[in-house]
Amino acid sequence: MPLIVNDYSWTQNESLVYISLPLKGVKNGKVDIFSTEEYVKVNFNPFLFEAILFAPIDDDKSVAKIGNGVVIFKLFKKEERMWEQLTMKNADKETIQAIRERAVFKAQEKAAADAKAKAVKKQEDNKYALETMMKLEEEQRTNIEQIKEEERQRATAELEAWKKEQMQEAKKKEAQQRLQRQRLEEENKLTKAKQVSVSVSGPGRSSDPLKPAHQDGKSKQKKKTNVPAPRPAGSIRISFTPRVFPTALRESQVAEEEAWLKKQADARRAMNTEVPELKDLKEEERNPDWLKDKGNKLFATGNYLAAVNAYNLAIQLNNNITALYLNRAACHLKLRNLHKAIEDSSKALDLLTPAVADNADARVKAHVRRGTAFCDLELYVEGLQDYQAALKIDPLNQGVCADAERIRQIIQGSMCDS
Repeated sequence: MPLIVNDYSWTQNESLVYISLPLKGVKNGKVDIFSTEEYVKVNFNPFLFEAILFAPIDDDKSVAKIGNGVVIFKLFKKEERMWEQLTMKNADKETIQAIRERAVFKAQEKAAADAKAKAVKKQEDNKYALETMMKLEEEQRTNIEQIKEEERQRATAELEAWKKEQMQEAKKKEAQQRLQRQRLEEENKLTKAKQVSVSVSGPGRSSDPLKPAHQDGKSKQKKKTNVPAPRPAGSIRISFTPRVFPTALRESQVAEEEAWLKKQADARRAMNTEVPELKDLKEEERNPDWLKDKGNKLFATGNYLAAVNAYNLAIQLNNNITALYLNRAACHLKLRNLHKAIEDSSKALDLLTPAVADNADARVKAHVRRGTAFCDLELYVEGLQDYQAALKIDPLNQGVCADAERIRQIIQGSMCDS
């Protein structure tokens, strides 16, 4: 049974009332204070203080402070006048009970209104954050499209210059071939003229009357000896430089692959570092891979909140592991925390840059999960963009293709209705 506190003091002026209530050594966290326009209550077990005020006060302006073992109330009067006494006297039990119930009802209404206002503000903040994020992503897409267009124009200009150079070389070769044909025709005419002169002069005679016939045979023999000998047969040994990625060097993007390998090395290095504020954990609980496996098992059993906690701890230990953000996004989808699912999927896509063959499957999962969250928020256009991005990476994925087609039908249906 509570002990009623009566050893309090109070003072007043025309606009304020001060109440001083001793706590007798009770800590701040164990004091429960409740007040309305006409009722004040302080509960610090086993002591209880309550007062039905003489006149109404402004509860929004009034305050209570706890310090040095004393609770001090500063109450603002609604009407500026002097009170005859602090509390109502000679009030029957029914009146007191009615005032208590009215005070509790008003407090509940105020709490509900505050909660509703807080929820509305949170929704507006989330909407603003989502709009800002979408705007940033749209600017990034615009910049990427602009870069692609500039690259396309540059490649087109280089191709046109190459075609022009090839045409010039072809014309040059054609002129050389035409000149060579003309020379061959002239040589053929001279040869025919020589043969005619030889036949006229008779066998065994030279076409040149001043040149003996045996000298022509010697010159032909000399011409035959000038032919080069065939090349000797042999083999050529070819060696290839060992590379991490299977693609050929001329087909790969070396800078992007090196950036991806650096991220993987940083992640492995971070796994060996110790987080100071997590020293009390067991040895296996300091391993992000062990926590990830534990989260996966909890997800498989349907305990999504526990799985999120496991992934959160793993991310504190190492925030560069992409699978942790992807798995936590899947948990948030199950828990209907759609905005958090979008944030985790976007973070995973940031870690999955540059886009190489080794992280293609993870990029597909990130796009699909973010697209699913957008569609659950009825942002079907943004969701379709993510599904299309996943299909660009894996065009043969029948499930993603079917989902994208359903989203496209929903968008077309809403446009027809409007």
